[in-house]
Amino acid sequence: MEFITLEPTSATPSISYNPATQTLYIIGESYPENSFDFYAPVISWLRTALTELPGLTLDIAVTYMNSSSTKCAFDIMDTMEEAYGRGVKSAIIWRYDRENPRSYEMAEDFREEVTFPFVIEAIEE
Repeated sequence: MEFITLEPTSATPSISYNPATQTLYIIGESYPENSFDFYAPVISWLRTALTELPGLTLDIAVTYMNSSSTKCAFDIMDTMEEAYGRGVKSAIIWRYDRENPRSYEMAEDFREEVTFPFVIEAIEE
């Protein structure tokens, strides 16, 4: 199962996977012109990975997310929630920006939508 790393742009986050730790990283800002096109390969990969891996952690540090990216994040979490229901160890570490109170509130909103482990931490400077 190979994951192609996505380099960040001015409107998209970097996305990478570390197979040694079974961690998917999403880091940066997310407001692409078409979020659904941008995240489609990630969600497709995630669906496959969660049928092959015993577990996966999503480590996310997105400082800004537009509404369509938010919808894609919910799709990612729904995919992880389904896998968790099948016994796949799913977890999220959501890193928020201390300078942006909305960033923490957004993380709390996402945490309320899932039953698997979801940790909220401040981004280390």
